[in-house]
Amino acid sequence: MAVADWPPIEKMFTSTTPGRALASRFVAGDNLAEAVAVARRLNDDGCLVSLDLLGEEVADRESAGHAVAEYLECLDQIESQGLDGNISIKPTQLGLAFDEELANQALERLGKRAAEIGTTVTIDMEDSRYTEATVRMFERGQAGTQNFGIAIQAYMKRTATDLERLGGLGGHIRLCKGAYVEPSEIAITTKAGVDGAFAVYLTELMMRRDVTPAIATHDEELVALALDLAKDRDESFEFQMLYGVRGDLQSRILEEGHPLRIYLPFGSQWYPYLTRRVAERPANVWFFVKALIGSR
Repeated sequence: MAVADWPPIEKMFTSTTPGRALASRFVAGDNLAEAVAVARRLNDDGCLVSLDLLGEEVADRESAGHAVAEYLECLDQIESQGLDGNISIKPTQLGLAFDEELANQALERLGKRAAEIGTTVTIDMEDSRYTEATVRMFERGQAGTQNFGIAIQAYMKRTATDLERLGGLGGHIRLCKGAYVEPSEIAITTKAGVDGAFAVYLTELMMRRDVTPAIATHDEELVALALDLAKDRDESFEFQMLYGVRGDLQSRILEEGHPLRIYLPFGSQWYPYLTRRVAERPANVWFFVKALIGSR
């Protein structure tokens, strides 16, 4: 059992003031209204946003339908509030774990509604059980409304083949390092290896004219590489970063006039997301400990 799955740890995060304070640093709120307020503030600061309803791997049609309804409401709010943003969805949220056709039909609904209001839908990449089906979903969605994007993980050994496969389909490609634990047979497992792969794929994306690169990193060296490559690029691109992570770097990117989209998670199922953020950045643990001590 992972430490984060231990009930006392979960209770400490979810039932104490410091735990909730840490959550608010990385999660835009428990509901859409709170997320919209944060999105408005980020827009005012010059950021684009991507609304992300937390939760994944639903196991029944009712739960998948609820996620679709929430995302349709997100799109309604983007339109009515005049937000500069899109939505990011997880395929298993739409039912991919038990019915691929159901997930595709849900994605089609979201793509059509997003097209009506002039925005896009990013398909997040989950663990390797769903990689192939997720690529298929993107291919099908993009063949329809032409307003989709897909996340590609640099640490997966199949990524080079996937990028070649996606050539000519258009849309945007969100390049990230990858956050799931995968075996060495299918994934690069060293930091240096992942960073190197990211740089290679970043270079390829920035040289291509058939997609819009969405560069999802908080690594200053990779940001610098992207900016250097962008000197030879006339077409659009953007940086993407997580809400609450590397605010200093986010400010610098905005000050230099580069497009930045903040990935904005919200919803009641924030605990698993929060623990991933803490695990990714040890300094976040210290942030929590200081808040805990200060509350006594």
